[in-house]
Amino acid sequence: MKVNIMKTVKIVGGVYWVGIKDWNRRIFDSLIPLPEGTSYNSYLVVGSEKSALIDTVNPGFEEELEEKINEIVNVGDIDYIVMNHAEPDHSGTIPYLLEKNEKVVLIATEKGADMAKAYYDVPDERIMIVKDGDVISLGGKTLMFIEAPWLHWPETMFTYLVEDKILFPCDFFGAHLAWGFYDDEVPDILTHAQRYFGEIMMPFSAMAKKALRKIENLEIDIIAPSHGPVYRNPERIIEAYKRWSSGETKEKVLIAYVSMWKANERMVRELAALLTAEGVDVKVYNLVNADIGEIAKDLVDSAVIVLAAPTVLGGAHPLAIYAAYLVKALRPPAKYAVIIGSHGWHGRSRDSLLEVLKDSKLELLGSLDVRARPREGDYEELRQLAQLITEKVRGGVE
Repeated sequence: MKVNIMKTVKIVGGVYWVGIKDWNRRIFDSLIPLPEGTSYNSYLVVGSEKSALIDTVNPGFEEELEEKINEIVNVGDIDYIVMNHAEPDHSGTIPYLLEKNEKVVLIATEKGADMAKAYYDVPDERIMIVKDGDVISLGGKTLMFIEAPWLHWPETMFTYLVEDKILFPCDFFGAHLAWGFYDDEVPDILTHAQRYFGEIMMPFSAMAKKALRKIENLEIDIIAPSHGPVYRNPERIIEAYKRWSSGETKEKVLIAYVSMWKANERMVRELAALLTAEGVDVKVYNLVNADIGEIAKDLVDSAVIVLAAPTVLGGAHPLAIYAAYLVKALRPPAKYAVIIGSHGWHGRSRDSLLEVLKDSKLELLGSLDVRARPREGDYEELRQLAQLITEKVRGGVE
């Protein structure tokens, strides 16, 4: 007897996941490590009259996507492709689908239409431009479009399925995970989501708050993002995004360091021990082998950032310069910074790190630079820095 095993997932009646689990991908944007792989979630919505594909998948998976669509409807019969976001991991399969289906129309924002033409050579006559609040009916299935610019490209929008109360927010509420289909199947889902927020959404926290306000009056039973698990318990990720985008920090200090001859490592270990003894949550990363995704995760709610580095060739060690640049680019909510350094003949690591951070709005609480190795007086300065840091993370004197 032949068993018909389908590779799609039915989320609710007429709504199917037809995406891809990329178990092997280990880097994103040539920058972000993917230790758990990722997924490219594409969703097929089938009404009584028409059907729409919401987002596509990364290039290289065209045939697998087509095969999954064909389990539900013939790929040549789809009426719409909704492009929530033009980045290739979500839209890179559009040219393939346009060749397979001569009637399908691409739905995008005005800026999305421009990007579809630039990235995928989509002709004007095959694009339907939508704006905030526009709707289309598929027959018993109504799609409403919500413009959400700069989450994290300027053309981004969300799609809301009115009857089934499903929000398709593309990258928003995402997580880089290949395993687990629903959020309640991933015990530490919020940890993965926080990492993703730090990597992708944190620089756009102001726009995230605007988007959250736009959807606050929607009835949402399911959130179906384009990376990671589908949320059938949407309240907790929405509440988490409210905290993260508001800049709410914890009694937490992130320390990122690089050490050549142990001087900076000794000072970091001492500072971390002093803070831990005071009950402060401390996260320490050696920049030689740190996962920048984990650093981004902890930047989301750290109150103080400590950078430690030796002077190399007239400036801070290049790994520390890179870390400082990431702090500046990711725009974490921390208000305070501390810089620790060491040198042999010229102590210039502090100045070069401050030059990178000068527009970051971080207030320098203090700095310590030692020659060759820390001595008794330096350890006393570390104790004073630990006391000041503890006061700040606990809302002490300004």
